[in-house]
Amino acid sequence: MSGRGRLTVCAVLATLMAACALLPLVEPATWIVQAAFLLGIVSVAGTLTRRVPVARPLTVAVQALVTLLLLTLVFAREQALGGVLPGPDVFREFGQLLAEGADDVSQYAIPAPVTSGIRLLLVGGVLLIGLTVDTLAVTYRSAAPAGLPLLALYSVAAGLSPGGAGWLWFLLAACGYLLLLLAEGRDRLSRWGRVFGGAPRAPSRLGAGLEQSGGPAVAPVRTGRRIGAVALGIALVVPAALPSLGGGLLEARTGGPGAGPGGGTISAVNPLVSLQNSLNQPENQEVLTYRTNAQSTQNMYLRIVALDQFDGSSWKPSERRVSDVPPTLPAPPGLSPSVRTSPVETTISAAGWYRQNWLPLPYPATRVEIGGRWRFEPEGRTLVGDRGQTTRSAQYQVSSLLVEPTADQLAGAAPPPAGLLKEYTRVPDALPDVVARTARDVTAGASDAYERAVRLQDWFASDGGFTYDTEVQAGSGTQAITRFLKEKEGFCVHFSFSMAAMARTLGIPARVAVGFTPGSARADGSMSVGLKDAHAWPELYFEGVGWTRFEPTPTRGTVPDYAIEETPTGGATDPGLPRPPSSAEPSAQPAPSQSCGADERRRGDCGIPAEQASGGPTDQGPPWARILTWTTLGLLLVAVPVLPLLWRVRTRSRRLSGAGATAGDAAVRPGDVEHASEDAAAGVAAGQTLAAWRELIDSGWDYGILPDDTQTPRQAADRLVGSGRLDSAAAASARRVAAAVEQVLYAPEPHPVPGLAGDVRRVRAGLHATASRGARLRALLAPRSAVRVVWAFSRWWSALVARWGVERWAQTLRRARPSKQQG
Repeated sequence: MSGRGRLTVCAVLATLMAACALLPLVEPATWIVQAAFLLGIVSVAGTLTRRVPVARPLTVAVQALVTLLLLTLVFAREQALGGVLPGPDVFREFGQLLAEGADDVSQYAIPAPVTSGIRLLLVGGVLLIGLTVDTLAVTYRSAAPAGLPLLALYSVAAGLSPGGAGWLWFLLAACGYLLLLLAEGRDRLSRWGRVFGGAPRAPSRLGAGLEQSGGPAVAPVRTGRRIGAVALGIALVVPAALPSLGGGLLEARTGGPGAGPGGGTISAVNPLVSLQNSLNQPENQEVLTYRTNAQSTQNMYLRIVALDQFDGSSWKPSERRVSDVPPTLPAPPGLSPSVRTSPVETTISAAGWYRQNWLPLPYPATRVEIGGRWRFEPEGRTLVGDRGQTTRSAQYQVSSLLVEPTADQLAGAAPPPAGLLKEYTRVPDALPDVVARTARDVTAGASDAYERAVRLQDWFASDGGFTYDTEVQAGSGTQAITRFLKEKEGFCVHFSFSMAAMARTLGIPARVAVGFTPGSARADGSMSVGLKDAHAWPELYFEGVGWTRFEPTPTRGTVPDYAIEETPTGGATDPGLPRPPSSAEPSAQPAPSQSCGADERRRGDCGIPAEQASGGPTDQGPPWARILTWTTLGLLLVAVPVLPLLWRVRTRSRRLSGAGATAGDAAVRPGDVEHASEDAAAGVAAGQTLAAWRELIDSGWDYGILPDDTQTPRQAADRLVGSGRLDSAAAASARRVAAAVEQVLYAPEPHPVPGLAGDVRRVRAGLHATASRGARLRALLAPRSAVRVVWAFSRWWSALVARWGVERWAQTLRRARPSKQQG
């Protein structure tokens, strides 16, 4: 296999090995097989194009065109001309898929299903990274910079993973990069015939760029390993600075946890931050509208998901199996026929912008009529989208039950089943004692679980002195609950999470439901639900009634009738009311939502709908940590690529302005020459001549003419003139510098030659004039001679280790040996 062929294969392998870090993020992992196949086609196209041969930018253009055609064939075949040729419709389809993919990334918990949008992001991203790696490592024969796109690919995976990418994926990405570097080193060996390893070579006075006095030549393979070590060190640091991306639930364009592949499982997600953002939106953007035959909508809470797992850091839904949506949903758990229920028919229309994969439903739903790919989770009685199915513009009809238990039925409830009791009363060991102690104090003297639940609700809603505030610091863990009980300020998340945790400490099964309050009435008889109607409330289990809603949050929602003494129920329905048409469209302007606190209910002040109390937009000050992190990353992204350019400009200025006055490039000012002795002046002149020669060699190196220290200065100059296609003036300048170097190296009494700096600049200008645009940009932005920095650091590190490592340990052992003998 040729050197380019070997580099091509290693570039593909390095890209795929780095892409493996994305495998834990999605399921199934078949996307990487598709990406590997398409990447192989792109690499073959590059190999065939390079055999023509054509200009290197044209090779890159051909590969980019093949990439576009492949993506069109796979993702936008129906919109393409002839199924292959991209047109405006194809790019619009790409834009829509990319937008959907970005939404899916933010709405699904890990591992997310491979939706069409996510697949385009994954496959398209791998193809673009692979094309960049192939361009750098194979087309332009520079494998070291190819580590940057590989590092970017790995960093994306590490940043998205909640705990960062695992060590196995880091090892794979590292091995892929090192494999690419080794392939480039072998390719250079085959082209130049250099001998790697063996005894150190004597230092050459030529100073052409591959050796330094007092040390052996640095092999490209060894250099590649060191560059790889530096890049891998960066790969360890960058992901640590990237913030993890969480899943959304109620955000304007995000959703909750998603179904696994084929809807097999649902995964956990924390909706806390999304819910707070929804409550603090400046406008109450309409989420959905509905029509119902219920006489009163005060109990029409639209439930999205139940959070039943409390691990000490947050409440979240458990991973559970899902199944096909049955024609009639199973009976609600724990509901006895003796409890009064009324059937309710509701038609719901979701807004076109509202995208999430949990379906808002009244609880408990008994039948759902909806098109699309939806799955049913029996424990929480929720519907979750499968393979990218969302609520966007969804219209569906729901049959549900309005459960109307009496206080006596709740007070006389039998003990719950042992399994349910064990699962839903579990609290983390880290839960502070103050939570359970406060719960016992608040419910002291209560005779049964129902009375304890009502006392907890009333304590939060009216008796405990709590204040509703959406601008407090978000948090749902044990410390957040403790802080909330102490400061008594928070919003619905804090009230519901705290009441559920306290109920569990009292032996009452509890969980938290997230969804929307009933919303507000419109003139046409429908109900409008906006973002500010997002809400969380606790559900407690009572045998014979099932999961029962309570409302501890003041000024939000409505307190259930069964939790208020001597209050008539108002939830009867009119079965004769005709069902509304399924084509009801959402209104453009939502009306203010209604809310009524428990204390207002007792005073009878709920006759007029209360004004929305969720507050305006939050202003918690700038997030300095995030700003600092992203600013630092931005500065690094801007500064790191220009470091080689800055180093070459500084080095060229030093060499051509009289620096490097000795063979070791010691800095000597030009004015020092006339004040020095004759020997010192001769040494300074020789150093200046060698510095000019090094700059001449490095200038040719930057434009693709690699240095060869086996040649004499005259041969090196002739090679530079021929390979660089220099004109007569530049050629004469190159030979004049070579003659000056030969005089320094071989003349008994060398004489300084003036004007060498101008000669070097003339040669560099000639190289620039004959080079292609790509070669000019490469020489400016990524000069090849900048690798000297790595070599210098390597020599410094080796010297440091030799001096303070081996020698120091040897001295310590020599000192310790006599001490032991004396002992």
